[in-house]
Amino acid sequence: MDELLLIVEDDPSLREVIRLGLEGEGFRVVTAEDGPAALAAFASHRPDLVLLDIMLPGLDGFAVCRELRKTSLVPIVMLTARSSTVDVVVGLESGADDYVTKPFEFPELIARVRSVLRRASVRTSMDGAETDGDETMAGMRAVGAAGASLSAGPPGASRPLNLGRLTIDPGAFIVRKDSENVPLTVTEFRLLYELARHAGQVLTRDQLLELVWGYSYLGDSRLVDVHVQRLRAKIEEDPAHPLLILTVRGVGYRADRHDAS
Repeated sequence: MDELLLIVEDDPSLREVIRLGLEGEGFRVVTAEDGPAALAAFASHRPDLVLLDIMLPGLDGFAVCRELRKTSLVPIVMLTARSSTVDVVVGLESGADDYVTKPFEFPELIARVRSVLRRASVRTSMDGAETDGDETMAGMRAVGAAGASLSAGPPGASRPLNLGRLTIDPGAFIVRKDSENVPLTVTEFRLLYELARHAGQVLTRDQLLELVWGYSYLGDSRLVDVHVQRLRAKIEEDPAHPLLILTVRGVGYRADRHDAS
């Protein structure tokens, strides 16, 4: 295990405890104490995962997360003392893959970190992302080897799947809409993949938590709902009236092969 983790936490005692604990689990660790330092550390070290506190001086965690998402698909786990639905949702909508509420038990933090890293078995930060006007994500490309991490898939899972105008290639970890690449985080990709390979079948939130996040007991249905919202914003013609990922009220979600053209 040689993954590099960036811890962004303004409390020096907690930052040190987390650092020592993660290093004891075999991770390499760099730290930052505020928002600007976090962005600088990320640019210098290109970590495999970011543990990001929400309450930070300079730039708060929401702002840091949004800045990272402009140029990177690196996995991000929010650390927050806030547990309200609004704060959790804002963190996830900013681009985080998961969150842990303080105070937390260290085994829970380790479980979530390892789960996110399993989903992103290769580094997902994109170096040299191109920009085109306001389309700051346009130049992102998915990392090909990440498709190997889709262990939940059936035999032959490397074969591309089609969903409407989307082509989902788990072998290359690429989603195309017509001929254009769609930049997805690892979590968004796996969510789309699982829904697409079960197209026509309703998947409950608990099923998706286990398939995508790997949680059988630590999961939170808000993870599913917000990531579905983020995914729709990237793949649907009209996210307010989705045709590809449908909500089955009171149950979960179903992918429809409807051609959105």
